[in-house]
Amino acid sequence: MDDEADIYEGVRAQFPLSFGKQSKSQTPLELVHNATRRTTGASSTSTSSNDKPSASAFPSLDGGVGKLVGPPRPPADLDEEDEMAIGPPPGSGGAGNEDEEPRIGPPRPPPKKPENDDDDEPTIGPPRPPPGKAEDGDDDDDGPAIGPPRPPPGAIDCDSDEDEEEDADEEDDGPGYRIPLSNEIILKGHTKVVSALAVDHTGSRVLSGSYDYTVRMYDFQGMNSHLQSFRQLEPFEGHQIRGLSWSPTADRFMCVTGSAQAKIYDRDGLTLGEFVKGDMYIRDLKNTKGHISGLTCGEWHPKDKQTILTSSEDGSLRIWDVNDFKSQKQVIKPKLSMPGRIPVTTCAWDCEGKRIAGGIGDGSLQIWNIKSGWVSRPDIHVGDCHTDDITSLKFSSDGLILLSRSFDGTLKVWDLRQMKKALHVFDDLPNNYAQTNVAFSPDEELFLTGTSVEKNNTTGGMLCLYDRSKMELVSRVGISSTYSVVQCAWHPRINQIFATVGDRHEGGTHILYDPTISERGALVCVARAPRKKSLDDFQAQPVIHNPHALPLFRDQPSRKRQREKTLKDPLKSHKPELPMTGPGHGGRVGSTTGSMLTQYLLKQGGMIKETWMDEDPREAILKYADVAVKDPKYIAPAYAQTQPETVFAKSDSEDDEK
Repeated sequence: MDDEADIYEGVRAQFPLSFGKQSKSQTPLELVHNATRRTTGASSTSTSSNDKPSASAFPSLDGGVGKLVGPPRPPADLDEEDEMAIGPPPGSGGAGNEDEEPRIGPPRPPPKKPENDDDDEPTIGPPRPPPGKAEDGDDDDDGPAIGPPRPPPGAIDCDSDEDEEEDADEEDDGPGYRIPLSNEIILKGHTKVVSALAVDHTGSRVLSGSYDYTVRMYDFQGMNSHLQSFRQLEPFEGHQIRGLSWSPTADRFMCVTGSAQAKIYDRDGLTLGEFVKGDMYIRDLKNTKGHISGLTCGEWHPKDKQTILTSSEDGSLRIWDVNDFKSQKQVIKPKLSMPGRIPVTTCAWDCEGKRIAGGIGDGSLQIWNIKSGWVSRPDIHVGDCHTDDITSLKFSSDGLILLSRSFDGTLKVWDLRQMKKALHVFDDLPNNYAQTNVAFSPDEELFLTGTSVEKNNTTGGMLCLYDRSKMELVSRVGISSTYSVVQCAWHPRINQIFATVGDRHEGGTHILYDPTISERGALVCVARAPRKKSLDDFQAQPVIHNPHALPLFRDQPSRKRQREKTLKDPLKSHKPELPMTGPGHGGRVGSTTGSMLTQYLLKQGGMIKETWMDEDPREAILKYADVAVKDPKYIAPAYAQTQPETVFAKSDSEDDEK
């Protein structure tokens, strides 16, 4: 038996492991991601704010394809197997190439000619720099790199001159920004603009809130290529969604609506509770237990999963304990430039949860340091921060930079060590929504914001990216030609960019990614084919046929003409008799003129026509004169022999004589 087993193992070793197994036909990943690829020319990488792409270069929300920012695709004369590859490019076979970072765009074709014959080799992408420039290139001098860091020099195979030349070309081709913009998918479902966005820390679940009063929940792990949400919520009927925020552990999330009460849900969308509403008749806001007007913004504490922050139109910020929905922990009243209640339009925590920033309706920016025994007096107050309402505030992780976005079409960068004047101001950023935000890239070398669509402008909604160190525009990415970009986020774990768009008719969430540098998220759901329907999915619609049903439930034939004829018959339709005025006629007794309101209204409406009141009594009597002469009755026949001829008085009116 042992000899037979050894013989079987020896024979089996000569066959591949997949021998005898039926392999399922799968669509190659190249074709899957090519279906969501953005075509070339959507966005312009520029350092001038006046550089804007045309409207024809933008994708639409209704399934339109997007555009590509990055190197162009290889020419058509290349082989199909060399046209597109997802993953790192093929190296020279050394061990160090396994740790090499993936490149953006299609890989370079493998060398087909000797190294000395470089002039005849087809060039893909931008032209090569001069020979002296590649040798002096340095990664640190070429700008920040978004994404995984480059491997150390020792990890690259030094025996491959071709790889060294390619690396030198990549270093000098551009500033080194690794932005995932090559592919795009759209999460649809909302009927109005998407005003709130929240992605959990693992990058597996996405929340989107809209002006259509609903919140949709998307799960990348359970979603297929149909990109449908698995749950839809309506926190408060008739109130717009203004903010969504995950807890630090991503087990709960908060929903902020236009009502005065924020709601807490668990990860699956089940309601855990809502905070109490305050007493609107109490003048001092510190004596109320909650907000008394609509909320404007809310954010979960970045470290403490039991603490959240909300701002409201009643002119206050409140810190809440999630375990106690009956009352808040702290009430913060901002410093106002004029008496009265000025709304707080937005609020934000810093990355350590030690400071709070609030944007006030008068255009001022105020920052509070959280400490024991602290009061509402702000530690930093900037009175002329913006000329209009502030829509978003964002702290950097190092606590040195604060970004502010406003209705006045500007984005300002503030140095928290010197708040007297803005570090830099970016203008020409139209903003029509109170939820338009600003966000940082994962390494915080870039920050991005969206723009709104203007009436007489053909550029559409764009996503603008700026360099933090150089304070200049990096790129304007066209997201939609007809919809405004409201919320945006760049998730650090899956390296994908989210942008919400929409208007009063439709809304959606655009997800930008690159198969070579992004992970999970959109890549998982796009590559997953829809589940095949089985017999268990069939649901028969019940149809009940009962020929002996009661007449009440029986379908009667249409008798419209018969019903109209019946309504005209006063006896069959039981039409009541109209009231009368005057002495009455036809055996019916009338009443005095205008004694009843009903009779007066009927008379004024023309339903009662009294012709005798409009007649002349003399003419009414004279029309019977001939009849009285020819056929006298009662007294006249007795005096017929002796009665003289009757002479009537003539009218004195000139009209009658004529």
